Amino acid sequence: MSMTHRELVSTARITGAWYLLLAITGILGFMVFHSRVYVSDPATTLENLTSKESIARVRLFLELLIVVSQALAAAWFYKLFREINGWAASTLAVWGLTNSVIIMVSAISMGAALDVASSVQPLDSKIPSIQLLSSLSSNAWGVGSLFFGLWLIPMGYIIVSSNRMPRGLGFTLIVGGVGYLLSAFLSYAGVKGTFVNVLTIPASVGEFWIVGYLLIFGIRDSNQSKKN
Repeated sequence: MSMTHRELVSTARITGAWYLLLAITGILGFMVFHSRVYVSDPATTLENLTSKESIARVRLFLELLIVVSQALAAAWFYKLFREINGWAASTLAVWGLTNSVIIMVSAISMGAALDVASSVQPLDSKIPSIQLLSSLSSNAWGVGSLFFGLWLIPMGYIIVSSNRMPRGLGFTLIVGGVGYLLSAFLSYAGVKGTFVNVLTIPASVGEFWIVGYLLIFGIRDSNQSKKN
């Protein structure tokens, strides 16, 4: 049974709420807490895990929220878009859920790092384990960025092709998704510099734009989209 426009708007706003939670937890996790615990030197990271355990656990808690909010956002986007374009909605959901599973690997690594830090193992044996777990966490995010880029592309395509949201938003999301993919491949190819970071800017713009649109406007009805 097809949803009414009022039901679609309600679904859109719930989707926006999950996406907003994903954005907030991602920003807090990386920009506020991550560098206070996880650094390039494994010995210092180990020290931080013991001396700043409460901060490390907040970082882990945020990682778990990222996993949950990413999965829920993917599920609600599917619910929102499935009647507009079932194939694109399915690919969006699959790639979003895949990213959630990959980030789960990072959360597992962080939890394991806390266990290692608090264990009775000799210090010399802890440091290599912390180095491995930290590397696993960062590489989970590196690989996960591929699927984060991928899920933005069908999201943008649905918007552009249906006109149920501003077409400019759809194009921004598509460009942002491609930028994320290029950034991931270039990073693993050893390319560094401002250029690689700039590639993800359109995705950030598109994300905040769609979150705002979902929360404020929801989604256009089909008649309005035809007029526009």
